[in-house]
Amino acid sequence: MTRQEKVSEVERLAAAFRENRHAFLVGFQGMTVQSDTALRNELRRAGLRYHVVKNTLARRAATGTALEKLGDQFVGPTAVALAPEDPVTAAKLLLKLFKDHQQLAFKAGVVDGSLIGESDMEALANMPSREELLSRIMFLVNSGAQRIAAATSGVARNVAVVTAQVRDQKAE
Repeated sequence: MTRQEKVSEVERLAAAFRENRHAFLVGFQGMTVQSDTALRNELRRAGLRYHVVKNTLARRAATGTALEKLGDQFVGPTAVALAPEDPVTAAKLLLKLFKDHQQLAFKAGVVDGSLIGESDMEALANMPSREELLSRIMFLVNSGAQRIAAATSGVARNVAVVTAQVRDQKAE
């Protein structure tokens, strides 16, 4: 790799690191090409970006970004899985892939600027996703409105029933 290629690679990685608030370092020693291709396709479908990196270039690119905290983790065969949106979905998918591919190993990660370890990764994967949390909040907000609507319509219904009973009594 020429010096110019290294400089452009560092710039490309630095831009990717700045754009993504969530990143997971993955060790992949011993993976076959077929397994790696399947892994990349699955990550791409989930909206994650996956880069196999040279450690020295990745350390340079991480300078000044949230991934700077991962500098000492860039050892051995390393790939970076970048999650632009939802770290919970990314953690769930990565844990599933770690179980499916024994060659994969979680090294460390950064979620919203905080360094996470393996136990944090599992806790993150067990959390409900952003969409699930939003649907729960909307259910709670909507349930209050439904109760108010049921209570106010109950008053009108009761008035109508009483009026109908009075009319029936007078008709007799």
